[in-house]
Amino acid sequence: MSAATIPEKFRSLLSDDAKTFADLATIFPDGSPQVTPVWFDTEGDAIRVNSAKGRWKDRNMRREPRIALAIMDPANPYRHLQIRGRVVRITEEGADAHIDRLAKKYLGADKYPFRQPGEVRVIYVIRPERVATMG
Repeated sequence: MSAATIPEKFRSLLSDDAKTFADLATIFPDGSPQVTPVWFDTEGDAIRVNSAKGRWKDRNMRREPRIALAIMDPANPYRHLQIRGRVVRITEEGADAHIDRLAKKYLGADKYPFRQPGEVRVIYVIRPERVATMG
């Protein structure tokens, strides 16, 4: 399936200046949904999220790459963006620097302050396949 385009009117929700959270939906092995609020950024038209290896969302996205993201405008909850897509790349390369960049964006911190001993960070690159908007 080809990539979907985010409408220009909603690109501000994805900007590096916006501290919008995304609710990431993944699929458990039994087919039930799992939803987690996540930090994110973009790489071209792709959405990137970061997590620790071994968490449920990590295991779910490795097994089943189909995901959904819901991103609400913090200033207007009636303006939101829904993205259904697919994880097209999973990498540990650059993931430590990436979580530090996200910590800077969301917390103003130079380093991610919630790191656990032995934690391995992972980047998931998501290609939007369907986009729905409101507002």
